[in-house]
Amino acid sequence: MKILSKIYMTLIFIFLYAPIFVLIVFSFNNSKSRIVWSGFTFKWYFRLFENQDILYAFYNTLVIASVSAIIATILGTAAAVGITKSKKWQKKLIMNITNLPMVNPEIVTGVSLMIFFVFMYNVFGVFKPGLITLICAHTTFCVPYVILSVMPKIKQMDYHTYEAAQDLGCNPIRAFVKVVIPQIMPGIITGMIMSFTMSIDDFVISYFVGGTVQTLPIAVYSMTRKIVSPEINALSSVLFITVFVLLIVINLRQGKDEKITK
Repeated sequence: MKILSKIYMTLIFIFLYAPIFVLIVFSFNNSKSRIVWSGFTFKWYFRLFENQDILYAFYNTLVIASVSAIIATILGTAAAVGITKSKKWQKKLIMNITNLPMVNPEIVTGVSLMIFFVFMYNVFGVFKPGLITLICAHTTFCVPYVILSVMPKIKQMDYHTYEAAQDLGCNPIRAFVKVVIPQIMPGIITGMIMSFTMSIDDFVISYFVGGTVQTLPIAVYSMTRKIVSPEINALSSVLFITVFVLLIVINLRQGKDEKITK
């Protein structure tokens, strides 16, 4: 049974990662052919970073991911603290509402946010589709991931230290910053990294609410609608490696936190 399970897992990994491996390998192919290997080269990466449209999309993606991750981390951390202190029935209700953006199909979220932003712009003149609407939309679906990362750390912390800090003269805000934040910081950092990763990777919601602003996933989609260039292989490889490294960081932090807890 162990051999069969290992074979099964190997086949699953091959099925999942073989196409990505081929994509990365052919991003170094000297020819435009996606079938024939004609030599090793970095020219597609050089052309990629000389492409102004790609660089502009990369800048937009970086700004949107950074700002939405910071806002989502602040809102998610505050929400996690509030939810933890709520009554049991309130906690269940709020968590069900909070988890809705994660289980809701992205196309439904994207269309609903697009309709909302268009309505707000036509009626009140705010939320014109663009950079601001992208940040708001990305913050919306990133907040639940922060909450799920922070809440376990809040449950693990010792509330007596918070009360002791207040007994020693700290006001509630100072006690929260000096005592609570350091204890839940691993969860906050994990939530921020997850938010940043989810924001970089998003296509569907960004496509509906972004207006004329392009992010990297949208830029890749636009490039594939024309002639398929090896620059797409290079760009996809860079995106995959970036997200992969961030996921490794998240897993290492979670493993380290579990060891500390034990």
